[in-house]
Amino acid sequence: MAEEETELSEEQKKEIAKWFLLNAPAGEIQYVAKDLKSVLNDDDVYNEAASEAFPVYNKSHMICLEMPGRLGDVLVTSYGELKDNEYLDPKTAQVAIVDHVKQVCTEVRPATDEELPSPYIEEYRCALEAEMLKYVGEAYPKGFCSVYCINGKDVEGPGSDFELVVVISAARLSPQNFCNGSWRSIWNIEFTDDSQILELKGKLQVGAHYFEEGNVQLDAKHECRDSTIFQSPDDSAIAIASIIRHHETEYLASLEVVYNMSG
Repeated sequence: MAEEETELSEEQKKEIAKWFLLNAPAGEIQYVAKDLKSVLNDDDVYNEAASEAFPVYNKSHMICLEMPGRLGDVLVTSYGELKDNEYLDPKTAQVAIVDHVKQVCTEVRPATDEELPSPYIEEYRCALEAEMLKYVGEAYPKGFCSVYCINGKDVEGPGSDFELVVVISAARLSPQNFCNGSWRSIWNIEFTDDSQILELKGKLQVGAHYFEEGNVQLDAKHECRDSTIFQSPDDSAIAIASIIRHHETEYLASLEVVYNMSG
């Protein structure tokens, strides 16, 4: 006798739906969500899965959303997360309130003093941000970046350690041509006062999805380390940006070599 099919529980359906949502390629989660909703035919299960999966997906893909009132764009990252749906934009000192499932910024509010770095830290953060914006503008035409202080944001002057993180996110979405791609890089920079050294740790990730007459996905990751001297805000920023540019250019070139060899 044929085995009877076992009906999946609502919890199992939710976990399967979450898996599909979380594993959607860059820029494609809304298409996956639409199909899932139709297949599940159960709004309660879908809504629960979406409410759990979308925030994780949005933060891991570091999506960029336009803030109301022409205030600019905000990156949705764990580094800028203040509460479940609130994300700091360091450039404008605004906090964006985000609807994760709709992937829109619904409103903004000014950041409080407690949510922002001290003037001393802000000098370093702001100088690095200026250099990174120049680099990203040249290297990634559709790219965005933010610089956050993730440790020691209340340090008032020399004598203490602190840590900044640079986040770069770029996506090139062309579903009409059956291809989407993304670049994500995260650079942790530890400013160590005792040794007067800056330690950099980079995590780079490239994703691509080609789906014309097939389904081919690329998910390449790379990690690197480097260091430089603890200098003034402007000089530190220039040195850090130069290191990041070097490693990212080198990694992209290596990917191109592999691509050409496989082609």
